[in-house]
Amino acid sequence: MKNEHKKLERLLLFSEVAQSLSFTVAAGKLGISRGHLSAQIKKLESDMGVPLFIRSTRSVRLTTIGERMMSGMDKIRLAMIELERNAEQEGQTIEGMIKITAPTLFTNRYLLDITAKFKHLHPGVSFAIDCSYTNYDLNRNDFDLAFRSTKTPPLNMIAKALISYCHITCASSEYFVKNGKPRTPHELSSHQCIRGQDDNTWSFNDSEVPANGWLQINDNLMLKQLALSGEGIIKIPSYFVDREIEAGLLEPVFEISSVSKNQIQIIYPQLFQQSKRLETFIKFTIEHFRHLAVQRTSAFNLCN
Repeated sequence: MKNEHKKLERLLLFSEVAQSLSFTVAAGKLGISRGHLSAQIKKLESDMGVPLFIRSTRSVRLTTIGERMMSGMDKIRLAMIELERNAEQEGQTIEGMIKITAPTLFTNRYLLDITAKFKHLHPGVSFAIDCSYTNYDLNRNDFDLAFRSTKTPPLNMIAKALISYCHITCASSEYFVKNGKPRTPHELSSHQCIRGQDDNTWSFNDSEVPANGWLQINDNLMLKQLALSGEGIIKIPSYFVDREIEAGLLEPVFEISSVSKNQIQIIYPQLFQQSKRLETFIKFTIEHFRHLAVQRTSAFNLCN
């Protein structure tokens, strides 16, 4: 690949000399020494096995093969100009695909709504969303941006915090009528704690307590549905049950939350020039959560 890069570089140097038919003039335009330019052209001729210029003490002319190469380089130059124009247009046009990786819960609660609203404003935009908890390297994977729950985003990325949340322990009033309401975390051991897989203990500000119950399942949406049906107590990110708590469909068990707060951040590469669609979507998303911040529900207040 390195040799291909050098060959392309020498072809572009050849093109400059061929246009001016002067090594001195071409070197001046390129900002390099005449000696270096001459050496690179000689290397190109050696690699190709044919002379490209007829040199004399007073003039430089193209050989027949040199003229054909010059015609080919003109086509390459036109293609490069077209690419630059397309890139410039792409940078200013709000259309095309935005590729996102984001957690499933965040996608369900917020991202689908955000993308639908943005699509309504900018019909030329489409989205591809990967619902994943994998911390992809955005410099190596084909994603424009990521949403992640983290307090320590990658140092080589731009990150902006969108929301803070904790984990809420909650259940339906139907469950509490049938089974009573625990007053402390330690009383959870005698209740049906429906939990995720490998989630056998629940952490609180001052303790770790065993989470016993009839079911483990690795789907938070199903956990919420089971809690709404009165099947048990769940511990789940506050932003995923804020509307249900506000509507009275679920009730927090305690006036305390899990051990620590978390943050959802929007993360994207540090690009010299960002596309207009991506820049606009990032601003739209940040403003969306800024607007929500003044409408914090009881689920969020429990985290404060």
